[in-house]
Amino acid sequence: MERRCQEVIDACWRMEDFNPIVSVHDVGAGGISNAMPELVNDHELGAILDLRKIPSLEPGMSPMEIWSNEAQERYVLAIKPESLELFESICARERCPFAVLGEATEARQLTVNDPLFDNKAVDMPMQVMLGGTPRMSRSYETIERKGNVFDASQVDLKDAIFRVLKNPTVASKSFLITIGDRSITGMVARDQMVGRWQVPVADAAVTTTSLQGYTGEAMAMGERPPVALLNPAASARLAVAEAISNIMCANIEQISDIKLSANWMAAAGQKGEDQALFEGVKAIGMEMCPALGIAIPVGKDSLSMRTTWNDQGEDKAVTSPMSGVITAFAPVLDVRKTLTPELKNEASVLVRIDLSKGQFRLGGSILAQVYKAIGSVTPDVDSFDDFKAFFALVQEWNNRGLIKAYHDIGDGGLLATVAEMMFASRLGVALENQTNESLFAEEIGAVLQISQADWATLADEVAVSSLRDAIAVVGTVNSSEQLAVNGLVLERAELQLAWTEVSHQIQRLRDNVETADSEFALIGNREHKGLIALPTFDLNEPVEAPYINERRPNMMILREQGVNGHVEMAAAFDKVGFNTVDVHMSDLLLSGRVDLDDFEGLVACGGFSYGDVLGAGGGWAKSVLFNAKLRDQFENFFNRDNTFSVGICNGCQMLAQLAPLIPGADNWPRFRRNTSEVFEARVVNVKVEKTPSILLEGMEGSILPIAVAHGEGRAETSAENFASLNAGNQVILRYVDSLGNATQQYPLNPNGSPEAISGVTSKDGRATIMMPHPERNFRAVQHSWKPEEWAEDGAWLRMFRNARKFIG
Repeated sequence: MERRCQEVIDACWRMEDFNPIVSVHDVGAGGISNAMPELVNDHELGAILDLRKIPSLEPGMSPMEIWSNEAQERYVLAIKPESLELFESICARERCPFAVLGEATEARQLTVNDPLFDNKAVDMPMQVMLGGTPRMSRSYETIERKGNVFDASQVDLKDAIFRVLKNPTVASKSFLITIGDRSITGMVARDQMVGRWQVPVADAAVTTTSLQGYTGEAMAMGERPPVALLNPAASARLAVAEAISNIMCANIEQISDIKLSANWMAAAGQKGEDQALFEGVKAIGMEMCPALGIAIPVGKDSLSMRTTWNDQGEDKAVTSPMSGVITAFAPVLDVRKTLTPELKNEASVLVRIDLSKGQFRLGGSILAQVYKAIGSVTPDVDSFDDFKAFFALVQEWNNRGLIKAYHDIGDGGLLATVAEMMFASRLGVALENQTNESLFAEEIGAVLQISQADWATLADEVAVSSLRDAIAVVGTVNSSEQLAVNGLVLERAELQLAWTEVSHQIQRLRDNVETADSEFALIGNREHKGLIALPTFDLNEPVEAPYINERRPNMMILREQGVNGHVEMAAAFDKVGFNTVDVHMSDLLLSGRVDLDDFEGLVACGGFSYGDVLGAGGGWAKSVLFNAKLRDQFENFFNRDNTFSVGICNGCQMLAQLAPLIPGADNWPRFRRNTSEVFEARVVNVKVEKTPSILLEGMEGSILPIAVAHGEGRAETSAENFASLNAGNQVILRYVDSLGNATQQYPLNPNGSPEAISGVTSKDGRATIMMPHPERNFRAVQHSWKPEEWAEDGAWLRMFRNARKFIG
């Protein structure tokens, strides 16, 4: 439903001066009772509404429940009266339900009529609801916060390392990440997963502003709630500093370009908590952010962070510490310059920037927590000027191309930071002259990999900079896959297994146990080389060039309600010279304004048509199969020898069910639930087989990384059909391991598809379906990992170029 709403809103704003929407407000807390008054109040108006016009499938709801319920995926909009018919047509096309509740009035009165009871459910001045809210005066009793002494020097280093890496705050969160689509839109330049082995250690999310060019946006977060137990103001400052030290991995022009959102959580009214909240808000809202030149234009609060209950006559309570969760946003000059924690295998040093200048305070640290302590003195941001200099230095060195890898120091301290850099690269690190305090203190800073040759020059610059006392070499990089520190040598594999243990155990509870164990086992497999890219063709060869200036053939970008991958698909086909036309199934079913005879190519796009409630692609396919007119149109299109068709992901699942209409597709499989039993969002290797597919001509033998994002991708058909597909060379892609062998091992084969099948073609090669997403990898910048020599064009652009070559 939200997808349909968004398509309507997008269609409206793209009309620019003819946009029928005057204003829009999402329905959240308070439901329509909050959203509608705010909508009209923004224009200094009132409204007369009809309560019974609010769409509801529950007839037993009271007027208050109808007016105030917080059902999601809803918006309230102000529409120009003269544009209502246009708006209705847009909603009809997208199959998006809507209702006209009433009209705005000059009188500043909100009236909600209820014709069922013949009364007014609401009738009050706007000023009463939204105007003149009295300022609240709160007072609190100041308390002194005391911790306890924590002596890190007495801690066994090896034991501490494994305890810290297993702590859920530090440990891998991959079980959460791989079930969410991270490649949708085709504009994701940096997701959580880093490097060949796809380890979730990225500091920030980075997207491009369009499907062309390299400007973008970055987002990162910061939080330090445990520190608030000892020093609420420091906790807030550290949250801001962490968010910024995360986002500075992106190419940002100046620190003032960053904007923050602050989410405050506290148990208001409890002893010490009002004080903590005030100190935290004051520390960043009135002191730190003004000093940095950074604004906090938005935020929210949750001030009931305490729960009580009675257990067998005993009163119990849990109170959350004051938490300031900061989200940072910034425009990015060039997304290609985003730094990651992936170490490079070259002669280099690891440089620590430590803004505490050697204080290494452990109060509120993970190290203290894993030994059931809290400590006493916390980290803090001691100098705002130093912090600004830190930001400027990283940006300058990045622009000069001096930083090979970057990772901020956060939860778990230097040790966790360096370990994560090792995991992303499967390289070794030797740390020098470290104490337990320096290894585990969570002081603000970062670790940078700098080549030894560059450091020889930079050392002189550092010596005269304002940060000279904050910058020092702490180690070197090698190829051993070992961490050497203070005489202790630990294998990368055993460290990463410990770091992943919590995620693995949760994954085993939620998913198929066998697939969870299979993924866990890969961490210790040194033969597993991760993602590889071995194209057998020139990525930059414009095979479409002889035809691109002659004409722009019509390409149908076909979608159904719930489909969300059509924009990037259109961009890929547009790039190689097609005239891409957005076609909703309602254009074919209802209005008849589109005719398949006018098109030479058709692509069914990815997403969740009908929410997959009839099986992935099932409802979409049946809307064709059970409509005689449409069935004939599609069958005629598929039989024209000057056309081609493609199905990607949900479109693959849909076209597979249209196989009876497609010549030479009678042996195609259907696609069923993944063996893991969950949605899989991964980057995997596939091998391009030699087939008649017109889309993959000249790509045979290539092994390439590609994004997958699906819940039902396991090919299923009879043994006879599998044999027929193989005999006819109709299997276009197979999932392969890093040695190039077809694999059933999860997650290299993300869905358990037999014979590693990830796509098939018709016998004449004009109809092709696949579960992976080439439209999200047609640009090099879209890849989560890629060879450094790749420039603008991604390997999968060749598929779209081949399509244009076929049309001629």
